[in-house]
Amino acid sequence: MPSSKEKKRAAELRDVLDYHLYRYHVLDDPEVTDAEYDRLYDELVALEDANPELVTSGSPTQRVGAPPSEKFQKVEHLSPMGSLEKVTTAEALEKWHQDVRKRLGTSDVAYVTEPKIDGLSINLVYEDGVFVRGATRGDGRLGEDVTPNLRTIKAISMRMQLAEGETPLPLLEVRGEVYLPLSGFNQLNERLIAEGKKPTPNPRNAAAGSLRLKDSTITAERPLSIWVHGLGRREGLPAAGHWDSLEWLREHGFRTNPYAERHETVESVAAACRDWEKRRIELDYEIDGIVIKVDSFDQQRRLGALHDRPRWARAFKWAPMTAETKLNKIHIRVGRTGALNPWAQLEPVEVGGVTVSQATLHNEEDINRKDIREGDNVIVQRAGDVIPQVVGPVLPHVKGTKPFKMPKQCPLCGTDIVKPEGEAMHRCPNRACPSRGLESLINWVQAAADIEGVGEQSVRRLWDLGLVRSLPDLYRLTKEQLMELEGYGEISATSAIESIAASKQVPFHRVLFGLNIPDVGWVTAQNLARHFESVDRLSAAAQEDILEAEGIGPERAEAIAEWFSDEANRALVEELRSLGLRFEIGDELKPVEGPLTGNTYVITGTLESFTRDEVAAALEAKGAKVVNSVSGKTTGLIVGEEPGNSKLTKARKVEVPTLSEADLVELLRRT
Repeated sequence: MPSSKEKKRAAELRDVLDYHLYRYHVLDDPEVTDAEYDRLYDELVALEDANPELVTSGSPTQRVGAPPSEKFQKVEHLSPMGSLEKVTTAEALEKWHQDVRKRLGTSDVAYVTEPKIDGLSINLVYEDGVFVRGATRGDGRLGEDVTPNLRTIKAISMRMQLAEGETPLPLLEVRGEVYLPLSGFNQLNERLIAEGKKPTPNPRNAAAGSLRLKDSTITAERPLSIWVHGLGRREGLPAAGHWDSLEWLREHGFRTNPYAERHETVESVAAACRDWEKRRIELDYEIDGIVIKVDSFDQQRRLGALHDRPRWARAFKWAPMTAETKLNKIHIRVGRTGALNPWAQLEPVEVGGVTVSQATLHNEEDINRKDIREGDNVIVQRAGDVIPQVVGPVLPHVKGTKPFKMPKQCPLCGTDIVKPEGEAMHRCPNRACPSRGLESLINWVQAAADIEGVGEQSVRRLWDLGLVRSLPDLYRLTKEQLMELEGYGEISATSAIESIAASKQVPFHRVLFGLNIPDVGWVTAQNLARHFESVDRLSAAAQEDILEAEGIGPERAEAIAEWFSDEANRALVEELRSLGLRFEIGDELKPVEGPLTGNTYVITGTLESFTRDEVAAALEAKGAKVVNSVSGKTTGLIVGEEPGNSKLTKARKVEVPTLSEADLVELLRRT
């Protein structure tokens, strides 16, 4: 039998571990390190192992899962879990609002909006403040008892957080949505594909499948989480409305969504629905709409329900962000640096309200890891305005399809392609390859000079017609030549020519970035401009001089020096200078004062939603500094797909925090 001292210590450990789980998973504001939490957890495990009588169903140690069960038992909810009627337009929202006002006989109606999580609806039952049972929504009256699986989710409170002296409610039903974060969804699909299994088409299916696994020890391995969004039966709850109940839930240890808002007018509700359709890309979980509820519980009661669907709530739904379609062909585009970029030509399909016919495929390794093949049916994913991507194939493969192989010769110039050691990309080594000129021009008008009115398609048509084959050609272009292209009238052609002329004033570092110098991206171009201040000093610099610029290593310094030693490149610089472009530094590189002033970031790997240059520009606009190498002064390392091991290793060594793409989006959003 355990001693009184052991009983007391076990109770203390359960309390403190529950508190720290609440701080970490609900408030996202931990007070102790992971190592300290693990130490306390291990102490409780040791106590319970030595004294099995100390184990309670609500102990933090009981989240690891149970042995496989034969089937899920049916359980009746204490109060019905009705589904929501949906609206998809502002007009339908207004019509519902008018119906609410008419039924209540008043215009004094407030609403609460919350992101509609694309997950699995769950009902949690607490007795005297302790979690006793959890079930799926099922048909709204009967659900499946998935309590062992729910216990593995650390964001679900096993016991309510109570203030000192507070008495727990005798009975409470809490409604929520279990979901899989996008980062966890991608990792899960990669693992399934590697195991030769069918990938899940979307995070919702992944969450539902994970929660309904017979073996909850497998569920415990998946990073499921929950947002609590409402109540069923409750005894003694003091809240007068939904908004107050969310606050009460948050204070008592439940994870409620921080983006819930209260609105006094339906116009404000409609604005929130429009806003979140654009902003949903910022989140690390999928939402497919906005849930709108009448705030007052008294008004909810008076409005009632029709066929178990509450009259006091609606779901404003958007188009889904994933779809299944056929991959007709894998094409190769040769970039401005010679990199071979594969992309998918798809059978057109609507994803997120947009018809998609192309998607990115990253590189050969990524294609083969996912086992994506021409002729396969594939899952396509799109978020916001991001370029669509192929998540993976729909297994089994279509009969006759074959694994993808990168071509041995450049599709534009026929040169044997190479794959440098340590790189994921194949490259065309021919510096005279036609792609260098075309892709450099596209990069110039879209990124370096950002010329309004001249886009990628215009550049491609000008290239095909032979009117523009170099940067100097672009600055000699006439209005009459532009008007020969489809889509250009006199007004649009005049505006485009004026934009081209105005781009001569872009800063020196942007000109450097647009010259297509090997290994000179946005950050390196800025560092070179700051260090040398003019193209004359840079072009005259020896390799050892270039090494003195921040973030420049030996290989990059050699490539830069070699580029400027080429007579054709020097002639290009002089020709552009004679056309009026800037080749000296101005005031534009003075540090920007902003919310991130004093912070320094490094980027490694490939990001899904941004180029590295876009990330650098966004961070610098907020006052941060972006450099190429990690040091003890680095604020954070932003990590994308296929990151460099050296930067990750250095970051761990000097204890620099790492940020995912979702972390980056949140950082930019809140600053």
